[in-house]
Amino acid sequence: MSRQSPIDEMVELFEAEGPLARAIPGFATRDEQVAMAQTVAQALRTQSHCLIEAGTGVGKTFAYLVPALFARKRIIVSTGTRTLQDQLFHRDLPLIARALGIPVRVAMLKGRANYLCLHRLDLAEREAAVNRRARETLRLINKIRQWSNVTSSGDVSELNEISDQEPIWQAVTSTRENCLGGDCAFFQRCHVVSARRDAQAADVVVVNHHLLMADLLLKEQGFGDLLPGADAIVIDEAHQLPDVAAQFLGTTVTVRQVQNLCRDVATELLAQRYASDALKQVIVAVERAAASAYDSLQSAPERCEYDQWPNGFIDGLHELRAGLGELAKLLDALKSDDGGITQSKVQALELADRVAVLIGIDSEAEVPGVRWVQRTTHGFAVQFAPIDVATQLSALIKEHAAAWIFTSATLAVGDSFTHFARRVGMEGSTSVQFGSPFDYQEQALLYLPRGMDAPSSPEFTRQVIDVSLSILAASGGRAFLLFTSHRALRAAAVLLRERWQQRPPYPLLVQGEAPREQLLQRFRAAGNAVLLGTSSFWEGVDVKGTALAVVIIDKLPFAAPDDPILKARAKAIEARGGNPFVEEQIPDAVIALKQGVGRLIRDTEDFGVVVICDPRLTTRSYGKVFLNSVPPMPRTKELSDATDFLRVRLEAVGVLQSELETDETPRHRYRH
Repeated sequence: MSRQSPIDEMVELFEAEGPLARAIPGFATRDEQVAMAQTVAQALRTQSHCLIEAGTGVGKTFAYLVPALFARKRIIVSTGTRTLQDQLFHRDLPLIARALGIPVRVAMLKGRANYLCLHRLDLAEREAAVNRRARETLRLINKIRQWSNVTSSGDVSELNEISDQEPIWQAVTSTRENCLGGDCAFFQRCHVVSARRDAQAADVVVVNHHLLMADLLLKEQGFGDLLPGADAIVIDEAHQLPDVAAQFLGTTVTVRQVQNLCRDVATELLAQRYASDALKQVIVAVERAAASAYDSLQSAPERCEYDQWPNGFIDGLHELRAGLGELAKLLDALKSDDGGITQSKVQALELADRVAVLIGIDSEAEVPGVRWVQRTTHGFAVQFAPIDVATQLSALIKEHAAAWIFTSATLAVGDSFTHFARRVGMEGSTSVQFGSPFDYQEQALLYLPRGMDAPSSPEFTRQVIDVSLSILAASGGRAFLLFTSHRALRAAAVLLRERWQQRPPYPLLVQGEAPREQLLQRFRAAGNAVLLGTSSFWEGVDVKGTALAVVIIDKLPFAAPDDPILKARAKAIEARGGNPFVEEQIPDAVIALKQGVGRLIRDTEDFGVVVICDPRLTTRSYGKVFLNSVPPMPRTKELSDATDFLRVRLEAVGVLQSELETDETPRHRYRH
């Protein structure tokens, strides 16, 4: 029998009587999912590059995993979030492999911060033992030591007795800078090495974008790399990749990195019983230089670009570079064969080199970029980032002869992939857009409130809360309030609590008052909560059912105008005669808005109202670009339409008792 084409094979796998439907209860054939799977199968067969936007509900993970497993290719899947990583590894991949009857070796590889480092646990124990004030730290270390004797993976998420926010994890996990590599006494038992070996032997490896970039740039030295053996690389949540790439292609030095180095050196000296007054003095000098640089920033803006750096800050960085160089020299003079001492010397030299780049003594291979410092409560981060990663990213991708598939629910602006393709250097690649199978005409309503002030008005956030209170009364809570800034979020939380007089009728959850995952767990469990969040809640959040019936967005999510990378990109676009607002700011904001709107409808049974309070959607010409990019749902400017929609739908599923008359408002009144 002649071999079928990839197109025919995918149809049979996804059809109503196919292997997926037989093995997975409730599986339903979706035309968009089949079409996407066919596109992926073709890209795998021809080892081509492809950009795919798959609307919410398409089921894109199945659409790329099924053809990948069926083709028996070695695949690397890179995701933007740990949540999707876990979903792919623990649920989707085993499910599909069983359904297709294909044995497959799957590995999930996380960043170093997710794995216990036995060497650093040893150091932390010694440090805590001589510090009598570290009783609580020693208690936590004892728990970690007990767990270390029984864990096979070393994945810190196993030890859920200790919060992942606990600072102790920084002391007992490694970074690329302080890892001893093959010189480590625990190398044969290293959990990172073990996880990497498993990944190199697997058929499918699930990583995140940070690890992918580390592999592309060979920054994980000493452990080999994963990419050369891969037949295909699938980039899920691909809209996040350009920003991650900018981090890896740039340079950063933070006060915490300097403090960690000084602490590690002191601990290593203690462990090796070295007594050196010169080293103690240079450690103090390095810490003082960092502190001096920090002090000089107190009168500067929180975010300060290179040409605005205070002279004292630049002097402090010069002193820091000199101190790091002296530290490396003294460590080298010890002539120690201890891996910790050697690695500390290497780390000191590397930090000194980075500082040289940041103060302009060295260049970043003449890559156009921007330098700035971000001041925080306890320190600062000095950063260099390339203005454009497209050329470098494109070159890195072309070095690896494999099928590259970029997919997300938000890659296009309208029906154009030009912006994203330009950001990742993939102009000319095949691009395909698959709309959502959800019936937005019936399931959702877009409410654009009348009478809102301009977003710059001091009354704007108060007006957003006024609108929200009316909507929340109709929905009985069940809402996300998404803000474009932390300042607006804090102001909104204060206003809501004032209105509710500290006794909210619904559970009120505010970003920053608890860890993100904890807030989401509470939101789902409550069933009628109101959650206030900023950028981290605009994407990667999946709440199905009636727990979420409203998404309220305060403003169009334009990037902050003082963002140094945005300003540098704008100058570059202007220099070639382009329009940065049209070419950069609008497309980025459209993609972000699509993510926020996409939180509402996550299932065929979901329904609800999206509220966008920004009047620019209808008063500015570019508003049409945004409206044409979000899912095609009915629109209204009438509050009564939105509240009626919610009350009728919630009453229909038995969630709320209707306070309205028995006659429903006919659906055709909601205009397009």
